[in-house]
Amino acid sequence: MTQIIDQFADISGQYDAAFVDLWGCMHNGVTALPDAVAAMQKYRAEGGIVVLVTNSPRPWDSVARQINGLGVPDDAWDAIATSGDSARAAMFRGIVGEKIWFMGESPRDDDFFQPLQIIENPVNIQKVPLDQAEGIVCCGPFDPLADVDVNRPEFLYAKTKGLKLLCANPDIIVDRGEVREWCAGALAALYTEMGGESLYFGKPHPPIYDLARRRLAALSNAPSDPRIIGIGDGIGTDILGGLQEDIDTLFISGGLAAAETKTDRQPDPEALEAYLNEAQISTTYTIGQLR
Repeated sequence: MTQIIDQFADISGQYDAAFVDLWGCMHNGVTALPDAVAAMQKYRAEGGIVVLVTNSPRPWDSVARQINGLGVPDDAWDAIATSGDSARAAMFRGIVGEKIWFMGESPRDDDFFQPLQIIENPVNIQKVPLDQAEGIVCCGPFDPLADVDVNRPEFLYAKTKGLKLLCANPDIIVDRGEVREWCAGALAALYTEMGGESLYFGKPHPPIYDLARRRLAALSNAPSDPRIIGIGDGIGTDILGGLQEDIDTLFISGGLAAAETKTDRQPDPEALEAYLNEAQISTTYTIGQLR
């Protein structure tokens, strides 16, 4: 049974570092969430380390600029690990070939193709039409408001060619303010359902946690064996990922699952228990909003 807490400070002293989700926890896609920012600033002031672990398909420095523009200041975090960085490394190693069909929004997702200096002898990535492609790179739908089924004809063709789909963002949906949008994870799930092969690099899959641990270890104030808590509003990404990494988790019930958990300031305990039971996922702690 999860423990509902009132504020992060109630438990923060037990952990050296927090792996914190961004969208739904630190911002809502439109603006920063002030209570969450204040909580992370306080945690850092008391010696805690904040690694933002996000399924954004962008490089970490691009995410840093983005969240700064939304009102998340630099003193609220120490490092950033993005699924985009994990997926880019795999792409430049040639995991889906050199000639790729790109799914995403230009110019918003163009940073995904920035060179990675850490990769020796990267493949020469070329964007080509689907009928010339050796693989697919998916940062998201062409239209995040359109039903993902519109991609079935292209996916059927890709599947018959045996193309692998690199998913740069395993999230299924996000809420941009009051508007719900589809993410790359929904497309990858559809492709898999149709018999194609999808490759994942963000939460809840191991590559992004490996990257987050390496970003944490690179910090001068990081202990050798840190006690880590994972924080997020995605039960199938943030919380499942934390469970698979064997770290404690704090579920933000007022994000994607606000309706299901009947969260106002805090979740309704019975609704929360029913939601967790249906998901068949447990979490160490729960709070309505990160504060």
